[in-house]
Amino acid sequence: MTFADLSTDYKGAKSPIFRLAMITGIFTVITAGMYRFWMKTRMRRYYWSAIRPGGMPLEYVGRPTEKLLGFLTAVVILAFYIGIVNLILMFFSFSLFSGNAPAYVVSVIGITPMIFFAQYRARRYVLGRTRWRGIRFGLEPGVAGFVWRSMLHWGLTVLTAGLYWPVMTYYLEKYRVDRTYYGDHRMHQGGSWKMLVRPMLHVYLSVALMGGTGALIGVTGEPRFGPLIPLGFGWFVYGLAAWKAGSFKALTETKTLGDASLRTSPRTGRIIGIYAGGWAAMSGLFLVGMIAGGIVVGILAAITGFDGDVLEEGYFTTLGALPKIIPIVAGLIVYFGVFVFWNVLKETFITLPLAQHLAEVTEVVNPGALMAVRQRDRDEFAEAEGFADALPLGDAF
Repeated sequence: MTFADLSTDYKGAKSPIFRLAMITGIFTVITAGMYRFWMKTRMRRYYWSAIRPGGMPLEYVGRPTEKLLGFLTAVVILAFYIGIVNLILMFFSFSLFSGNAPAYVVSVIGITPMIFFAQYRARRYVLGRTRWRGIRFGLEPGVAGFVWRSMLHWGLTVLTAGLYWPVMTYYLEKYRVDRTYYGDHRMHQGGSWKMLVRPMLHVYLSVALMGGTGALIGVTGEPRFGPLIPLGFGWFVYGLAAWKAGSFKALTETKTLGDASLRTSPRTGRIIGIYAGGWAAMSGLFLVGMIAGGIVVGILAAITGFDGDVLEEGYFTTLGALPKIIPIVAGLIVYFGVFVFWNVLKETFITLPLAQHLAEVTEVVNPGALMAVRQRDRDEFAEAEGFADALPLGDAF
């Protein structure tokens, strides 16, 4: 029997995600951040259910209590690790260098392996709590190999000023994909790092143009070359979108699961449009929100008879009788409310449209091969995504 390729439907919409992000964001602020584990769970369930290969939605079955307990466990471990390591580094720094600057540098390097550890464990947890057609995904243990490979590849990327980026991207993705399962079938990342060089060319050339122009202006003192810098920056922005589209296509189409594979056709212009339109909408709405907030404050000041005089101890006459804790709490609410509102707009105008575009242009090729896939055992996680949340790296879906 021949099975037709499965296209991917996307059923997400801006209005529901705006309401969900706003409500869960407000609860997160009110609970001083503790609700974020429930917020992330609800957001993931919405995104996963919106992506429907062949009309069958993905499922996210992670529980917020797993994330909360994992976070508390990770905080205890990290506090002990960071505290002990920093004390030892400070001791040797003052003993050998008569200062604490070397200790800070080494401390940052010392925490880097924990970041890669957290990234791999978080991905393993998310895959272990994701299902399609009732069959679980999974990622086998291999965090130690991922950590030392990440340290090596990132070090080479820094030493080569970013030229090594395609190589690093390919090999780290291959390490994770080659250990990923759908049911009892293992995935495989084919291709080579060379296929990622072409999508990166626009970034390389635009950076070379801006850097060369800056050097030329510095040597010759001629400002007439200045317009090449904004031109190069525009080219750089285009290059980032081209990299996102090109690398996604190259890596996705070389992933296989037995005889099944994927086909995709992301468009650079569409990605630029999503980011440009999204940032424009976010900035406009954010500005409107700030103006509206200022108007509300002005109205309240007029109603309460606020006259703007300041007492010697620094309090306004109208507010001087209030307990000091009230303006502090109000300031914190406004401060975190700004971040919540910005995150809501980002989810609505960038994250959701981007997820929709990448989903709708992706197809499952030869889906009949998936009929042989059988269920895998459920992976248990003592700390869930705790380390990623504690560092924090847990905002990404």
